[in-house]
Amino acid sequence: MYDRKHLYKRQVNIYTERVPNPNSMKFVMNFMLAKDESLIRDYADVSATADSPLAETLFGFDYVKRVFITKNFITITKKEDTEWEEILSSLKSFIKNYIEEGGEVLLGQDEDDNEPAKIGTDTDTETIKQIKDILEEYIRPAVEGDGGAIMFHSFDESTGSVKVLLQGSCSGCPSSTITLKAGIENLLKRMVPDVKEVIAEGV
Repeated sequence: MYDRKHLYKRQVNIYTERVPNPNSMKFVMNFMLAKDESLIRDYADVSATADSPLAETLFGFDYVKRVFITKNFITITKKEDTEWEEILSSLKSFIKNYIEEGGEVLLGQDEDDNEPAKIGTDTDTETIKQIKDILEEYIRPAVEGDGGAIMFHSFDESTGSVKVLLQGSCSGCPSSTITLKAGIENLLKRMVPDVKEVIAEGV
C-alpha cells in the first residue's frame, strides 16, 4: 500500500530575513516545521543532530557553524570567513529541494506520535510565573523575530537574579548583551519588582 506522503511533492516557499547577528540568517518556510509550535532545537555542532537529519546534512557545508530550528523557520549561523553573498542562494535552494524531496527536518513529528509534554510546573512561585508570562508574551516574539529564542532557566529569590538561555542567532551575537541589559532586564525589573538582574547563557 502506498504512503500518501510520498504520492505528492511538497511545495516549499522560503524567504530569508537578516537578523541583528551579521553571521546569522533566518530561512522562513510557508509551513510549521514541528507539530509542537513551542519546540526549539539549537545545534551547536553536528554531534548533537541525532534528531534532525536536515541539521546533520547542513553541517556538511564547511561554512555552517550553528543550526537553530523552531516554529516555521531555520536560523543558520555561518563562519565569519564566508560572506552571505557567496552562499545564500545555493543554501536556500538546497533547503527547498531537501524538503520538497521528502527529507526529514525533525524526527518524531508523525501525526500519530504522542502529544508533547506540557512545559512548566505547578510548583512555580508567583514570581516565577510572572517572569515566565512576561518572557512568553513580551520578549519571546521579539527574540524569535531576530532568529533566536529565549528560555527561562532559574530565579534566585535571595539575590533577585533571573537566568535565561539565549539560543539561535543570539548565540555569539555582538548585540546580545546590549539587548539583554537594555531591553530584557529593564522590562523584567520594571514589571516584577523582585527581579534585580538578568543573566544569560549562550551569549
